[in-house]
Amino acid sequence: MIAEVETSDFASQLIAASAHTQGIQPDQLILHADNGAPMRGKALSQLLVDLGILKSHSRPHTSDDNPFSEAQFKTLKYRPDFPARFGDIEAARTWARGFFRWYNEEHYHSGLNLLTPASVHAGTAVLIQQQRQAVMEAAFAQHPTRFRRGQTQVKGAPTAVWINPPQSRETLS
Repeated sequence: MIAEVETSDFASQLIAASAHTQGIQPDQLILHADNGAPMRGKALSQLLVDLGILKSHSRPHTSDDNPFSEAQFKTLKYRPDFPARFGDIEAARTWARGFFRWYNEEHYHSGLNLLTPASVHAGTAVLIQQQRQAVMEAAFAQHPTRFRRGQTQVKGAPTAVWINPPQSRETLS
């Protein structure tokens, strides 16, 4: 969502619509946000409780507490077609729609073992991993000397991604 102002009501609308569209179930999601007033507002806090979404906030005065968002912003700003200025809010929305379609559906992410977010989200990542593995096995069978470390095992999508991983029971005791 791109809006003229950032408010707790707008954030609530965006999150409610996203949770509904994606079928988010209670206790399925942790939403990590900055410490801005809209992200700490009563409207959004109550919505998250109602939806069963846990919340997490960045540490105060720590701009790099969400490395995933920071990486996405860097990718956005370094796109060759990123304008120095947008003519109006509709131009920004139009540009952002194209960017996020590319980012989610075409851009291969190193943190996802060169899969797209869309393939991971849609559940096709396992099929892609299997196809890549078959290609690697065929290449190995034809030219084993090219593989100094032996047969390559293609990695799939990570099973979980954490900003701050939960502590294990052993760590807590």
